[in-house]
Amino acid sequence: MRIVAAMSGGVDSSVAAALLAARGHNVVGLSMQLYDQRGGTQSFGSCCTLDDLHDARRVARRIGIPHYIVNFERRFEERVISPFVQEYAAARTPIPCVRCNSDLKFASLLDRARGFDAEQVATGHYARVETVPAAGGRAVRRLRRAADHAKDQCYFLFSLTQSQLARASFPLGDMLKAEVRDYARDHGLLVADKPDSHEICFVPDGDYAAFVERRLPEGSRDGAVVDAAGRLLGRHRGVHRFTVGQRKGLGVSGTVPLYVTAIDAASDTVTVGPRADLERTTLTARGVNWIEGTPRPGCPVTAQIRHHHPPAPARVWPLDGAALRLEFDHPQPAIAPGQAVVLYDGDIVLGGGWID
Repeated sequence: MRIVAAMSGGVDSSVAAALLAARGHNVVGLSMQLYDQRGGTQSFGSCCTLDDLHDARRVARRIGIPHYIVNFERRFEERVISPFVQEYAAARTPIPCVRCNSDLKFASLLDRARGFDAEQVATGHYARVETVPAAGGRAVRRLRRAADHAKDQCYFLFSLTQSQLARASFPLGDMLKAEVRDYARDHGLLVADKPDSHEICFVPDGDYAAFVERRLPEGSRDGAVVDAAGRLLGRHRGVHRFTVGQRKGLGVSGTVPLYVTAIDAASDTVTVGPRADLERTTLTARGVNWIEGTPRPGCPVTAQIRHHHPPAPARVWPLDGAALRLEFDHPQPAIAPGQAVVLYDGDIVLGGGWID
């Protein structure tokens, strides 16, 4: 089978491509150029760099597959960076890695795969996809957590559709991270000990506020910091500097530690309060994708409101317009608008959406 392998230059995508080649598949390596490599004002972190592209090419040469670089600069700007800035300006907390994986990597690479007459696109994600029978004799694709739960990346893949999953391959789904590095060493891949990337690639210094300010056409607006009763506690320099649950950098103090509990972009108001004020038992979400079909109202699930948040028991009610309402069995802290909520049945990914 001819398979396009997305190669970032890291150990995971390199081993994914090597495994497929070792199994006898006709593998074509593709790396995404996401910004102008000639330099300029944009700087990237420990992924997506020119060195990463060179590493991917060297790995492709080592395993004996062709390698191409595809220019996704415009798409990355339109589908990932611009929405990131707009969300922060609207007092929401975006998660660009989900947008990048679904709206850019899979959607765009599947289009490119057709040009290579490739049947599948493979990535180095820690996830599993399987085909299961469904009603009427048809088959559906099921997305499951990876064997290595510590590295599982299904949270970032909840928006993949049945047609995308039908052509997706995750060769690392049944492997532990240590096994992946061992495989790379045993097969002479130069990236075997390359560190993983953790930061958002286009904000390498972690200063989201400064990045957003540089790209806000209208600039940032000052506003009020208030308590739950509306009493003025201080002033701030833009709602994009805050996220629900934030404790540091509030510019105000109290008799107890204070956290951001709500942000109103329309009035440029940031509300703060004690930790107890962060707890919520319900949320609504939009832009919902159900991977295998819409669950029944009140269906028990476990839900993650952040990537590293422990799955929490809840019940879900699907709503019209690709939306849902979720009720947790126990209060959850810092449910942040703009983040993704992903729902599971055991290790099966049911779907997810964007928290309102």
